[in-house]
Amino acid sequence: MVRIRLKRAGAKNQPAYRVVVTDSRSPRDGRFIEELGYYEPLKAGNNAKINVERADYWLKCGAKPSFTVASLIAKERRKSAQ
Repeated sequence: MVRIRLKRAGAKNQPAYRVVVTDSRSPRDGRFIEELGYYEPLKAGNNAKINVERADYWLKCGAKPSFTVASLIAKERRKSAQ
């Protein structure tokens, strides 16, 4: 199954994540199909950027997002609707 999930990047105690489309069997920081954006939880304000068009494409193809990625996509949609 194809998943949309976070891939860990950044230094120790300074997490940064990339939003990626990957096979569910691959490791967290391993191989991925496509990178959709990023998420920096320690940054204040605008801390995420996701290509919603590509995320919608993958969702229509049957990819399942993680809970965190689903909330990030929803926030990005609200931000772009304003």
